[in-house]
Amino acid sequence: MTLICLIKMTQEQCTHRNNVQSSEKPQVYKVGIYGWRKRCLYFFVLLLMILILINLALTIWILKVMNFTIDGMGNLRITEKGLKLEGDSEFLQPLYAKEIQSKPGRPLFLQSSRNVSVNIVNNNNKLLTQLVTGSSGFKARGKMFEVKSTSGKLLFSADEQEVVVGADRLRAPKGIQILAEAGDIQAICRSELRLESKDGEISLDAQRIRLLQLPEGKASTSSTSSGTRQTVYEVCVCPNGRLFLSQAGTGSTCQISNNVCL
Repeated sequence: MTLICLIKMTQEQCTHRNNVQSSEKPQVYKVGIYGWRKRCLYFFVLLLMILILINLALTIWILKVMNFTIDGMGNLRITEKGLKLEGDSEFLQPLYAKEIQSKPGRPLFLQSSRNVSVNIVNNNNKLLTQLVTGSSGFKARGKMFEVKSTSGKLLFSADEQEVVVGADRLRAPKGIQILAEAGDIQAICRSELRLESKDGEISLDAQRIRLLQLPEGKASTSSTSSGTRQTVYEVCVCPNGRLFLSQAGTGSTCQISNNVCL
């Protein structure tokens, strides 16, 4: 009897609980960002969009000012053979190039406020040849220096051993001075060496003047006297300017030994 009562009581309690739960409204949990967090998120998204637009506008402005194109930038163009530069350009750092060439029919102009230097080095970065043009003058450094005409004829060359002038005529309008303070001066030619002064004179000033290999004039047999060999000579001049030697006597013997002038 007691067991049956307990079972009935339990069934009634369960029925009561079910009625209470069914009478309550179901709870809804909201998922997302609300309130001040949502407003901050929208603000950051808007700020990011503004920055993107400003960045895009600056990029377009830089491309427009620098004149960026598919072929290059500004006066600089990229071609199949290399870089093509037009107009005036300024290089603030050293320029390394295999070849620098101007536009056909246009000059190549280099300008610097101090100097322009062209250096040639080897694989060890050792200086071999240098060309410097500056306010103090023009300087060239190397093993050899040559100047040639358009036809390839050598006009001037210089190295450690000699200086060669290949021109047919060397002229100095205001005079020229050749000075060797610690050595000799030699003038060697294959045919004739001519010294000419139109309005002045030619002076030979030295302690000794040697004229080597001058021809010796022969006097007639009637005018020669028998005796020892003559070792004293006089220098004679032909009408054409040729020099020769004649045996010295009590008087001048140039007239009787002028067969060299014939």
